[in-house]
Amino acid sequence: MSTDTPSKEAPSAPTAKTILVVDDEKNIRRTLQLVLEGEGYKVIGAESAEDALAILASPNTPVDMAILDVKLPAMSGLEALERIRNEEPTRDMPIIVISGHATVNDAVHAIKLGASDFFEKPLARERVLVSVKNVLETALAKRTLAEVSREQLAKYEMIGTSAPVQKIFHEIEKVAPTRAGVLITGESGTGKELIARAIHRLSPRAEEAFVKVNCAAIPRELIESELFGHERGAFTGAQTKRRGFFEQAHGGTLFLDEIGDMDLVAQAKVLRALQSGEISRVGSEHVIHVDVRVLAATNKELVKAVENGSFRDDLFFRLNVFPLRSPSLRERVEDIPVLAFAFMQQFAKENGTKPKPIDEAVIQALVARKWPGNVRELKNVVERMAILSGDRVTIADLPEDPHESPFGEEEAAHESGAEEADDERTQESDREEHPASRAAPVPGQYATLREFREQQERKYIVDTLKLTGWNISRTAVVLGVERTNLHKKIRGYAIKRGEG
Repeated sequence: MSTDTPSKEAPSAPTAKTILVVDDEKNIRRTLQLVLEGEGYKVIGAESAEDALAILASPNTPVDMAILDVKLPAMSGLEALERIRNEEPTRDMPIIVISGHATVNDAVHAIKLGASDFFEKPLARERVLVSVKNVLETALAKRTLAEVSREQLAKYEMIGTSAPVQKIFHEIEKVAPTRAGVLITGESGTGKELIARAIHRLSPRAEEAFVKVNCAAIPRELIESELFGHERGAFTGAQTKRRGFFEQAHGGTLFLDEIGDMDLVAQAKVLRALQSGEISRVGSEHVIHVDVRVLAATNKELVKAVENGSFRDDLFFRLNVFPLRSPSLRERVEDIPVLAFAFMQQFAKENGTKPKPIDEAVIQALVARKWPGNVRELKNVVERMAILSGDRVTIADLPEDPHESPFGEEEAAHESGAEEADDERTQESDREEHPASRAAPVPGQYATLREFREQQERKYIVDTLKLTGWNISRTAVVLGVERTNLHKKIRGYAIKRGEG
Protein backbone atom coordinates (compact mmCIF):
# COMPACT_ATOMS: atom_id res chain seq x y z
CA MET A 1 0.00 0.00 0.00
CA SER A 2 1.44 3.35 -1.03
CA THR A 3 0.63 6.30 1.18
CA ASP A 4 2.06 9.72 1.84
CA THR A 5 2.83 10.59 5.43
CA PRO A 6 2.59 14.07 6.94
CA SER A 7 5.69 16.16 6.39
CA LYS A 8 7.92 17.10 9.29
CA GLU A 9 6.69 20.68 9.07
CA ALA A 10 3.07 19.61 9.64
CA PRO A 11 1.48 21.09 12.80
CA SER A 12 1.56 18.76 15.76
CA ALA A 13 -1.12 20.50 17.85
CA PRO A 14 -3.55 17.95 19.25
CA THR A 15 -6.52 19.97 17.98
CA ALA A 16 -5.36 19.91 14.34
CA LYS A 17 -7.83 18.16 12.03
CA THR A 18 -6.57 15.26 9.93
CA ILE A 19 -7.47 15.24 6.24
CA LEU A 20 -7.06 12.23 3.95
CA VAL A 21 -6.16 13.26 0.36
CA VAL A 22 -6.87 10.52 -2.21
CA ASP A 23 -5.47 11.13 -5.72
CA ASP A 24 -3.31 9.04 -8.04
CA GLU A 25 -1.38 12.16 -9.11
CA LYS A 26 1.48 12.75 -6.70
CA ASN A 27 1.70 16.45 -7.57
CA ILE A 28 -1.95 16.95 -6.63
CA ARG A 29 -1.43 15.20 -3.31
CA ARG A 30 1.68 17.24 -2.61
CA THR A 31 0.03 20.55 -3.55
CA LEU A 32 -2.98 19.88 -1.33
CA GLN A 33 -0.68 18.81 1.49
CA LEU A 34 1.27 22.08 1.32
CA VAL A 35 -1.89 24.21 1.12
CA LEU A 36 -3.68 22.44 3.97
CA GLU A 37 -0.69 22.13 6.26
CA GLY A 38 -0.09 25.83 5.75
CA GLU A 39 -3.45 26.38 7.45
CA GLY A 40 -2.69 24.06 10.36
CA TYR A 41 -4.27 20.81 9.16
CA LYS A 42 -2.62 17.40 9.24
CA VAL A 43 -2.57 15.55 5.90
CA ILE A 44 -2.38 11.87 4.98
CA GLY A 45 -2.09 10.91 1.31
CA ALA A 46 -3.30 7.84 -0.60
CA GLU A 47 -2.90 7.10 -4.31
CA SER A 48 -5.85 4.69 -4.69
CA ALA A 49 -9.35 4.07 -3.35
CA GLU A 50 -8.20 0.74 -1.90
CA ASP A 51 -5.41 2.47 0.06
CA ALA A 52 -7.88 5.06 1.31
CA LEU A 53 -10.36 2.44 2.54
CA ALA A 54 -7.58 0.63 4.38
CA ILE A 55 -6.51 3.84 6.11
CA LEU A 56 -10.09 4.62 7.13
CA ALA A 57 -10.54 1.11 8.48
CA SER A 58 -7.48 1.40 10.71
CA PRO A 59 -8.27 2.42 14.31
CA ASN A 60 -4.74 3.84 14.60
CA THR A 61 -5.29 6.49 11.93
CA PRO A 62 -8.23 8.73 12.85
CA VAL A 63 -9.37 10.88 9.93
CA ASP A 64 -11.65 13.93 10.24
CA MET A 65 -12.44 14.35 6.54
CA ALA A 66 -11.35 13.24 3.06
CA ILE A 67 -10.68 14.84 -0.32
CA LEU A 68 -11.39 12.19 -2.96
CA ASP A 69 -10.61 12.18 -6.70
CA VAL A 70 -13.22 10.70 -9.06
CA LYS A 71 -10.80 9.08 -11.51
CA LEU A 72 -8.66 6.53 -9.68
CA PRO A 73 -7.00 3.27 -10.82
CA ALA A 74 -9.17 0.17 -10.25
CA MET A 75 -11.95 1.32 -7.89
CA SER A 76 -13.28 4.79 -8.79
CA GLY A 77 -13.69 7.62 -6.34
CA LEU A 78 -17.48 7.44 -6.58
CA GLU A 79 -17.41 3.71 -5.77
CA ALA A 80 -15.18 4.44 -2.80
CA LEU A 81 -17.55 7.23 -1.69
CA GLU A 82 -20.47 4.82 -1.72
CA ARG A 83 -18.46 2.27 0.29
CA ILE A 84 -17.47 4.92 2.85
CA ARG A 85 -21.07 6.05 3.25
CA ASN A 86 -22.21 2.46 3.89
CA GLU A 87 -19.68 1.81 6.67
CA GLU A 88 -20.81 2.80 10.17
CA PRO A 89 -17.54 4.39 11.38
CA THR A 90 -17.27 6.65 8.32
CA ARG A 91 -20.94 7.08 7.45
CA ASP A 92 -21.05 10.75 8.41
CA MET A 93 -17.43 11.71 7.69
CA PRO A 94 -17.30 14.82 5.48
CA ILE A 95 -15.93 14.14 1.98
CA ILE A 96 -15.04 16.58 -0.80
CA VAL A 97 -14.96 15.09 -4.31
CA ILE A 98 -12.62 16.53 -6.98
CA SER A 99 -12.17 15.74 -10.68
CA GLY A 100 -10.11 16.80 -13.64
CA HIS A 101 -12.72 15.69 -16.19
CA ALA A 102 -16.02 16.20 -14.40
CA THR A 103 -19.42 15.98 -15.98
CA VAL A 104 -22.67 17.36 -14.59
CA ASN A 105 -23.77 13.79 -13.94
CA ASP A 106 -20.60 13.11 -11.94
CA ALA A 107 -21.24 16.16 -9.78
CA VAL A 108 -24.89 15.35 -9.16
CA HIS A 109 -24.10 11.67 -8.51
CA ALA A 110 -21.42 12.60 -5.98
CA ILE A 111 -23.74 14.97 -4.14
CA LYS A 112 -26.50 12.34 -4.08
CA LEU A 113 -24.04 9.83 -2.62
CA GLY A 114 -23.35 12.24 0.20
CA ALA A 115 -20.36 14.29 -0.95
CA SER A 116 -20.02 17.50 1.03
CA ASP A 117 -18.73 19.42 -2.00
CA PHE A 118 -17.58 18.87 -5.58
CA PHE A 119 -15.16 20.93 -7.65
CA GLU A 120 -12.90 20.59 -10.66
CA LYS A 121 -9.18 20.68 -11.18
CA PRO A 122 -7.08 22.76 -11.39
CA LEU A 123 -7.79 23.43 -7.72
CA ALA A 124 -7.99 27.02 -6.53
CA ARG A 125 -6.34 27.49 -3.13
CA GLU A 126 -9.09 29.70 -1.65
CA ARG A 127 -11.83 27.43 -2.98
CA VAL A 128 -10.24 24.43 -1.29
CA LEU A 129 -9.71 26.16 2.03
CA VAL A 130 -13.22 27.63 2.18
CA SER A 131 -14.78 24.27 1.36
CA VAL A 132 -12.66 22.40 3.92
CA LYS A 133 -13.54 24.96 6.58
CA ASN A 134 -17.27 24.71 5.80
CA VAL A 135 -17.53 20.93 5.90
CA LEU A 136 -15.47 20.65 9.08
CA GLU A 137 -17.70 23.25 10.75
CA THR A 138 -20.74 21.20 9.78
CA ALA A 139 -19.22 18.06 11.27
CA LEU A 140 -18.43 20.02 14.43
CA ALA A 141 -22.05 21.15 14.60
CA LYS A 142 -23.18 17.53 14.74
CA ARG A 143 -20.89 16.84 17.68
CA THR A 144 -21.83 20.10 19.34
CA LEU A 145 -25.49 19.14 19.21
CA ALA A 146 -24.78 15.93 21.10
CA GLU A 147 -22.75 17.80 23.71
CA VAL A 148 -24.87 20.87 24.39
CA SER A 149 -28.43 19.96 23.47
CA ARG A 150 -29.33 18.04 26.64
CA GLU A 151 -28.24 20.78 29.01
CA GLN A 152 -29.55 23.65 26.89
CA LEU A 153 -32.87 21.99 26.08
CA ALA A 154 -33.44 21.19 29.75
CA LYS A 155 -32.88 24.80 30.79
CA TYR A 156 -34.10 26.86 27.84
CA GLU A 157 -35.82 24.58 25.28
CA MET A 158 -33.42 26.33 22.91
CA ILE A 159 -29.98 25.46 21.55
CA GLY A 160 -27.18 27.45 19.97
CA THR A 161 -23.55 28.33 20.42
CA SER A 162 -23.50 31.69 18.63
CA ALA A 163 -22.72 34.90 20.52
CA PRO A 164 -26.30 36.31 20.21
CA VAL A 165 -27.80 33.13 21.68
CA GLN A 166 -25.24 32.93 24.48
CA LYS A 167 -26.10 36.56 25.30
CA ILE A 168 -29.79 35.62 25.50
CA PHE A 169 -28.99 32.70 27.84
CA HIS A 170 -26.97 35.02 30.09
CA GLU A 171 -29.77 37.61 30.22
CA ILE A 172 -32.39 34.94 30.96
CA GLU A 173 -30.39 33.66 33.91
CA LYS A 174 -29.97 37.22 35.26
CA VAL A 175 -33.62 38.25 35.07
CA ALA A 176 -35.37 34.93 35.77
CA PRO A 177 -34.95 34.94 39.59
CA THR A 178 -36.40 38.47 39.89
CA ARG A 179 -39.97 39.78 39.77
CA ALA A 180 -39.14 42.24 36.96
CA GLY A 181 -41.36 42.52 33.95
CA VAL A 182 -39.73 41.52 30.68
CA LEU A 183 -40.58 42.76 27.19
CA ILE A 184 -39.32 40.34 24.53
CA THR A 185 -39.01 41.80 21.04
CA GLY A 186 -37.94 40.28 17.77
CA GLU A 187 -39.11 39.11 14.36
CA SER A 188 -41.77 36.47 13.95
CA GLY A 189 -40.43 32.93 14.24
CA THR A 190 -37.36 33.74 16.36
CA GLY A 191 -38.53 31.91 19.50
CA LYS A 192 -39.90 34.65 21.76
CA GLU A 193 -42.24 32.21 23.50
CA LEU A 194 -39.33 29.87 24.22
CA ILE A 195 -37.50 32.75 25.91
CA ALA A 196 -40.57 33.48 28.05
CA ARG A 197 -40.87 29.81 29.04
CA ALA A 198 -37.17 29.69 29.93
CA ILE A 199 -37.54 32.73 32.20
CA HIS A 200 -40.47 31.03 33.94
CA ARG A 201 -38.66 27.69 34.21
CA LEU A 202 -35.61 29.29 35.89
CA SER A 203 -37.68 31.50 38.20
CA PRO A 204 -38.98 30.80 41.75
CA ARG A 205 -42.41 30.37 40.10
CA ALA A 206 -41.30 27.38 38.04
CA GLU A 207 -43.67 24.97 39.84
CA GLU A 208 -46.66 27.26 39.28
CA ALA A 209 -48.69 27.89 36.12
CA PHE A 210 -47.34 29.37 32.90
CA VAL A 211 -50.31 30.86 31.04
CA LYS A 212 -49.92 32.07 27.45
CA VAL A 213 -52.30 34.61 25.92
CA ASN A 214 -52.20 35.40 22.21
CA CYS A 215 -53.49 38.96 22.27
CA ALA A 216 -53.81 39.08 18.47
CA ALA A 217 -56.14 36.05 18.39
CA ILE A 218 -58.76 37.34 20.86
CA PRO A 219 -61.58 39.54 19.48
CA ARG A 220 -61.65 43.03 20.96
CA GLU A 221 -65.06 42.52 22.55
CA LEU A 222 -63.86 39.40 24.39
CA ILE A 223 -60.40 40.48 25.55
CA GLU A 224 -61.57 41.76 28.95
CA SER A 225 -63.54 38.60 29.65
CA GLU A 226 -60.60 36.42 28.59
CA LEU A 227 -58.10 38.28 30.74
CA PHE A 228 -60.16 38.89 33.88
CA GLY A 229 -62.98 36.33 33.66
CA HIS A 230 -66.74 36.87 33.92
CA GLU A 231 -69.73 35.98 36.05
CA ARG A 232 -72.64 33.96 34.80
CA GLY A 233 -75.05 36.19 32.87
CA ALA A 234 -72.56 39.04 32.58
CA PHE A 235 -73.29 39.23 28.86
CA THR A 236 -75.08 37.28 26.17
CA GLY A 237 -73.56 33.83 25.97
CA ALA A 238 -72.00 33.92 29.46
CA GLN A 239 -73.83 30.82 30.69
CA THR A 240 -71.26 29.89 33.34
CA LYS A 241 -68.77 31.66 35.58
CA ARG A 242 -65.27 31.73 34.14
CA ARG A 243 -61.83 32.42 35.59
CA GLY A 244 -59.74 34.70 33.42
CA PHE A 245 -56.09 34.31 32.46
CA PHE A 246 -54.90 36.52 35.35
CA GLU A 247 -56.60 34.23 37.87
CA GLN A 248 -55.34 31.11 36.11
CA ALA A 249 -51.77 32.46 36.36
CA HIS A 250 -52.03 33.35 40.07
CA GLY A 251 -48.70 32.53 41.71
CA GLY A 252 -47.11 31.88 38.31
CA THR A 253 -46.35 33.66 35.05
CA LEU A 254 -48.68 35.30 32.51
CA PHE A 255 -47.22 35.58 29.03
CA LEU A 256 -48.91 38.22 26.88
CA ASP A 257 -47.84 37.33 23.35
CA GLU A 258 -48.33 39.87 20.54
CA ILE A 259 -49.00 42.59 23.12
CA GLY A 260 -48.64 45.19 20.37
CA ASP A 261 -52.00 44.08 18.93
CA MET A 262 -53.96 44.77 22.12
CA ASP A 263 -56.45 47.67 21.86
CA LEU A 264 -56.15 50.76 24.07
CA VAL A 265 -59.14 49.93 26.32
CA ALA A 266 -57.69 46.54 27.23
CA GLN A 267 -54.26 48.12 27.68
CA ALA A 268 -55.64 50.46 30.34
CA LYS A 269 -57.17 47.58 32.30
CA VAL A 270 -54.01 45.49 32.08
CA LEU A 271 -51.99 48.45 33.37
CA ARG A 272 -54.37 48.85 36.31
CA ALA A 273 -54.05 45.16 37.15
CA LEU A 274 -50.25 45.35 37.01
CA GLN A 275 -50.13 48.43 39.23
CA SER A 276 -52.59 47.27 41.90
CA GLY A 277 -52.48 43.50 41.67
CA GLU A 278 -56.28 43.57 41.69
CA ILE A 279 -58.83 42.52 39.09
CA SER A 280 -62.60 42.18 38.84
CA ARG A 281 -64.49 39.73 36.68
CA VAL A 282 -66.85 41.15 34.09
CA GLY A 283 -70.27 41.45 35.72
CA SER A 284 -68.87 41.51 39.27
CA GLU A 285 -67.82 44.24 41.68
CA HIS A 286 -65.84 41.81 43.82
CA VAL A 287 -62.11 42.57 43.83
CA ILE A 288 -59.73 39.64 43.43
CA HIS A 289 -56.07 39.91 44.44
CA VAL A 290 -53.65 38.18 42.08
CA ASP A 291 -49.93 37.55 42.29
CA VAL A 292 -48.78 37.34 38.68
CA ARG A 293 -45.50 37.99 36.94
CA VAL A 294 -46.19 39.36 33.47
CA LEU A 295 -43.92 38.73 30.51
CA ALA A 296 -44.82 40.26 27.15
CA ALA A 297 -43.65 39.81 23.57
CA THR A 298 -44.17 41.55 20.26
CA ASN A 299 -42.76 41.71 16.75
CA LYS A 300 -43.91 45.32 16.42
CA GLU A 301 -41.89 48.47 17.10
CA LEU A 302 -43.61 49.53 20.34
CA VAL A 303 -41.62 52.77 20.56
CA LYS A 304 -43.19 53.87 17.26
CA ALA A 305 -46.59 52.62 18.46
CA VAL A 306 -46.23 54.82 21.55
CA GLU A 307 -45.27 57.79 19.36
CA ASN A 308 -48.31 57.38 17.10
CA GLY A 309 -50.67 56.81 20.03
CA SER A 310 -51.62 53.17 19.35
CA PHE A 311 -49.87 51.92 22.50
CA ARG A 312 -49.95 53.46 25.98
CA ASP A 313 -46.62 54.88 27.08
CA ASP A 314 -47.27 54.07 30.76
CA LEU A 315 -47.96 50.40 29.95
CA PHE A 316 -44.88 50.28 27.73
CA PHE A 317 -42.64 51.54 30.56
CA ARG A 318 -44.28 49.12 32.98
CA LEU A 319 -43.58 46.14 30.71
CA ASN A 320 -40.18 47.30 29.49
CA VAL A 321 -38.38 47.05 32.83
CA PHE A 322 -36.03 44.49 31.32
CA PRO A 323 -36.01 44.57 27.50
CA LEU A 324 -34.84 41.37 25.82
CA ARG A 325 -34.36 41.05 22.06
CA SER A 326 -34.67 37.69 20.32
CA PRO A 327 -32.09 37.59 17.46
CA SER A 328 -33.11 36.71 13.93
CA LEU A 329 -31.68 33.58 12.30
CA ARG A 330 -29.65 35.84 10.00
CA GLU A 331 -27.76 37.05 13.08
CA ARG A 332 -26.95 33.52 14.24
CA VAL A 333 -26.14 31.73 10.99
CA GLU A 334 -23.56 29.54 12.73
CA ASP A 335 -26.40 27.91 14.69
CA ILE A 336 -28.18 26.66 11.55
CA PRO A 337 -26.35 23.29 11.36
CA VAL A 338 -27.01 22.52 15.04
CA LEU A 339 -30.66 23.57 14.72
CA ALA A 340 -31.15 21.47 11.57
CA PHE A 341 -29.78 18.34 13.24
CA ALA A 342 -31.85 19.04 16.37
CA PHE A 343 -35.08 19.42 14.38
CA MET A 344 -34.33 16.17 12.55
CA GLN A 345 -33.93 14.37 15.88
CA GLN A 346 -37.08 15.98 17.24
CA PHE A 347 -39.08 14.99 14.17
CA ALA A 348 -37.83 11.39 14.40
CA LYS A 349 -38.68 11.18 18.11
CA GLU A 350 -42.21 12.54 17.57
CA ASN A 351 -42.85 10.08 14.74
CA GLY A 352 -41.10 7.04 16.22
CA THR A 353 -38.51 6.84 13.45
CA LYS A 354 -34.72 6.89 13.25
CA PRO A 355 -33.13 10.32 12.62
CA LYS A 356 -31.86 10.64 9.06
CA PRO A 357 -28.32 11.90 8.39
CA ILE A 358 -28.19 15.28 6.63
CA ASP A 359 -25.48 15.72 4.00
CA GLU A 360 -23.09 18.64 4.41
CA ALA A 361 -24.13 19.98 1.00
CA VAL A 362 -27.66 20.41 2.35
CA ILE A 363 -26.38 22.19 5.45
CA GLN A 364 -24.32 24.57 3.30
CA ALA A 365 -27.39 25.35 1.20
CA LEU A 366 -29.44 25.99 4.36
CA VAL A 367 -26.76 28.33 5.68
CA ALA A 368 -26.83 30.26 2.38
CA ARG A 369 -30.55 31.03 2.59
CA LYS A 370 -32.02 34.29 3.93
CA TRP A 371 -34.70 32.81 6.28
CA PRO A 372 -37.20 35.67 6.61
CA GLY A 373 -39.35 33.19 8.58
CA ASN A 374 -36.44 32.57 10.96
CA VAL A 375 -36.17 29.42 13.10
CA ARG A 376 -39.80 28.46 12.51
CA GLU A 377 -39.23 28.42 8.73
CA LEU A 378 -36.04 26.37 9.14
CA LYS A 379 -37.89 23.82 11.26
CA ASN A 380 -40.61 23.48 8.61
CA VAL A 381 -38.03 22.92 5.85
CA VAL A 382 -36.20 20.24 7.88
CA GLU A 383 -39.46 18.42 8.63
CA ARG A 384 -40.41 18.49 4.95
CA MET A 385 -37.03 17.04 3.97
CA ALA A 386 -37.40 14.35 6.64
CA ILE A 387 -40.72 13.30 5.11
CA LEU A 388 -39.63 13.36 1.45
CA SER A 389 -36.11 11.93 1.71
CA GLY A 390 -34.88 8.34 1.65
CA ASP A 391 -32.37 6.90 4.12
CA ARG A 392 -30.49 10.20 4.27
CA VAL A 393 -31.23 13.81 3.34
CA THR A 394 -29.37 14.85 0.19
CA ILE A 395 -29.32 18.05 -1.84
CA ALA A 396 -32.02 16.58 -4.09
CA ASP A 397 -34.42 16.66 -1.12
CA LEU A 398 -33.95 20.38 -0.44
CA PRO A 399 -37.18 22.23 -1.33
CA GLU A 400 -36.93 25.25 -3.56
CA ASP A 401 -36.57 28.54 -1.71
CA PRO A 402 -40.01 30.23 -2.00
CA HIS A 403 -38.40 33.64 -1.54
CA GLU A 404 -36.38 33.39 -4.76
CA SER A 405 -37.46 34.66 -8.18
CA PRO A 406 -34.36 34.27 -10.34
CA PHE A 407 -35.62 33.83 -13.90
CA GLY A 408 -36.10 37.33 -15.27
CA GLU A 409 -38.53 38.36 -12.53
CA GLU A 410 -38.01 41.06 -9.91
CA GLU A 411 -35.80 40.13 -6.97
CA ALA A 412 -37.61 38.52 -4.05
CA ALA A 413 -38.88 40.89 -1.41
CA HIS A 414 -36.30 39.82 1.17
CA GLU A 415 -33.30 40.87 -0.93
CA SER A 416 -31.72 44.06 0.39
CA GLY A 417 -32.06 47.35 -1.45
CA ALA A 418 -28.30 47.58 -1.77
CA GLU A 419 -28.12 44.22 -3.51
CA GLU A 420 -30.92 45.22 -5.90
CA ALA A 421 -29.12 48.45 -6.74
CA ASP A 422 -25.91 46.54 -7.34
CA ASP A 423 -27.78 44.10 -9.59
CA GLU A 424 -29.22 46.97 -11.64
CA ARG A 425 -25.78 48.51 -12.08
CA THR A 426 -24.25 45.22 -13.18
CA GLN A 427 -26.99 44.02 -15.53
CA GLU A 428 -25.78 46.14 -18.43
CA SER A 429 -22.16 45.12 -17.91
CA ASP A 430 -23.29 41.48 -17.66
CA ARG A 431 -24.89 41.76 -21.07
CA GLU A 432 -21.72 43.26 -22.50
CA GLU A 433 -19.64 40.55 -20.86
CA HIS A 434 -21.89 37.73 -22.07
CA PRO A 435 -22.75 37.94 -25.78
CA ALA A 436 -24.95 34.90 -25.25
CA SER A 437 -27.51 37.15 -23.60
CA ARG A 438 -28.06 38.96 -26.91
CA ALA A 439 -28.10 36.23 -29.51
CA ALA A 440 -26.70 32.73 -29.59
CA PRO A 441 -24.41 32.01 -32.57
CA VAL A 442 -25.07 29.19 -34.97
CA PRO A 443 -24.11 25.88 -33.25
CA GLY A 444 -20.49 25.00 -34.01
CA GLN A 445 -19.64 28.53 -35.15
CA TYR A 446 -17.92 30.82 -32.65
CA ALA A 447 -16.35 34.16 -33.47
CA THR A 448 -13.86 34.04 -30.59
CA LEU A 449 -12.52 31.68 -27.95
CA ARG A 450 -14.31 33.77 -25.33
CA GLU A 451 -17.61 33.29 -27.10
CA PHE A 452 -17.06 29.53 -27.15
CA ARG A 453 -16.23 29.53 -23.43
CA GLU A 454 -19.34 31.54 -22.58
CA GLN A 455 -21.59 29.32 -24.64
CA GLN A 456 -20.23 26.24 -22.90
CA GLU A 457 -20.64 27.85 -19.47
CA ARG A 458 -24.22 28.78 -20.30
CA LYS A 459 -24.95 25.20 -21.40
CA TYR A 460 -23.33 23.81 -18.23
CA ILE A 461 -25.50 26.05 -16.04
CA VAL A 462 -28.69 25.11 -17.93
CA ASP A 463 -27.86 21.39 -17.76
CA THR A 464 -27.25 21.61 -14.01
CA LEU A 465 -30.46 23.58 -13.47
CA LYS A 466 -32.39 20.89 -15.31
CA LEU A 467 -30.81 18.12 -13.25
CA THR A 468 -31.67 19.90 -9.98
CA GLY A 469 -35.24 20.67 -11.03
CA TRP A 470 -34.40 24.36 -11.59
CA ASN A 471 -33.62 24.78 -7.90
CA ILE A 472 -31.22 27.69 -7.47
CA SER A 473 -29.87 26.66 -4.05
CA ARG A 474 -29.10 23.10 -5.17
CA THR A 475 -27.53 24.30 -8.42
CA ALA A 476 -25.30 26.80 -6.63
CA VAL A 477 -24.03 24.04 -4.35
CA VAL A 478 -23.34 21.67 -7.27
CA LEU A 479 -21.58 24.38 -9.30
CA GLY A 480 -19.63 25.60 -6.28
CA VAL A 481 -20.64 29.25 -6.66
CA GLU A 482 -22.42 31.78 -4.45
CA ARG A 483 -26.15 31.97 -5.04
CA THR A 484 -25.99 35.71 -5.81
CA ASN A 485 -23.32 35.02 -8.42
CA LEU A 486 -25.52 32.34 -10.01
CA HIS A 487 -28.41 34.83 -10.14
CA LYS A 488 -26.22 37.22 -12.12
CA LYS A 489 -25.07 34.47 -14.47
CA ILE A 490 -28.70 33.50 -15.15
CA ARG A 491 -29.61 37.11 -15.95
CA GLY A 492 -26.46 37.71 -17.96
CA TYR A 493 -27.03 34.64 -20.11
CA ALA A 494 -30.79 35.34 -20.34
CA ILE A 495 -31.58 31.84 -19.11
CA LYS A 496 -35.30 31.15 -18.87
CA ARG A 497 -36.88 28.54 -16.61
CA GLY A 498 -37.62 25.30 -18.47
CA GLU A 499 -35.58 26.03 -21.57
CA GLY A 500 -33.85 23.11 -23.28
